[in-house]
Amino acid sequence: MSSDNEKGLALAVSSSLFIGASFIIKKKGLKRAGASGVRAGVGGYSYLYEPLWWSGMITMIVGEVANFTAYAFAPAVLVTPLGALSIIVSAVLAHMVLKERLHLLGIVGCVLCIVGSTTIVLHAPQERAIESVKDVWVLATEPAFLMYALFVVALVLILIFHYVPQFGNSHVLVYITICSLMGSLSVMSVKALGIAVKLTLQGQNQLIYPQTSVFAMVVLICILTQMNYLNKALDTFNTAIVSPIYYVMFTSLTILASAIMFKDWDQQTAPQIITELCGFITILSGTFLLHATKDMGDAPAGLSSFIQPGKYTHT
Repeated sequence: MSSDNEKGLALAVSSSLFIGASFIIKKKGLKRAGASGVRAGVGGYSYLYEPLWWSGMITMIVGEVANFTAYAFAPAVLVTPLGALSIIVSAVLAHMVLKERLHLLGIVGCVLCIVGSTTIVLHAPQERAIESVKDVWVLATEPAFLMYALFVVALVLILIFHYVPQFGNSHVLVYITICSLMGSLSVMSVKALGIAVKLTLQGQNQLIYPQTSVFAMVVLICILTQMNYLNKALDTFNTAIVSPIYYVMFTSLTILASAIMFKDWDQQTAPQIITELCGFITILSGTFLLHATKDMGDAPAGLSSFIQPGKYTHT
């Protein structure tokens, strides 16, 4: 592994630790704010006056900065899937701090998600070398990726204006899908900005190009949208459910966006592609288990819980 990849790996791991902890801190802040004001899940913004929520937000920002920097040193296919570590961190802290229990099958689901994502990473193609923000702009404006970006924007708008009012508080996938779709676009722009900052620090000023400003605006819009709907998801659903599903969808869509933009799969053999598809199937299996057991969140973790599932509660 090159020194740049080692730096990217270290930054990605530290990012996951910070982000995993931020889920719990923000959830505590949301609960505290909801006790004295209108909950985020029903459109309230009282959490903006809660110091604990801001502590979680600062923790997440630190993690995102580390993640942003990691993309400047390592390819997206290496950095993005390492978000699996945040699942473990948030699940452990949710059990210790929030007293949220994850059913045995839910734990198996988490493991399947991690195994599937790891399979994809181990067999993912190498990312092409990018030497200028203009190179990324050329790739981003090709027809295939433009169609993907337009599809994402259209689907997000449909979800926000049609499905959120009807199903937002009862179906976790509504909020998480919005976050994940926008996240897949933000990662592509973050990669471009990371390259721009890295080259600028090396003496090749990339900030003079208008493409850099466009990528920065895309990142800003995507992050604001993700933050808003992630808050709603955390305030409405169990953290042990939100974290792994968000990871699975975000990672899968990011890898898909990267494959479309950089045409990575064009250089792969059939066995490699089949192995990656198996990884996706494993991820989907894990997601199914997480959904199937979300109503067993407070049930005993033993096998008897399969017969007498507990009642899912939310505070």
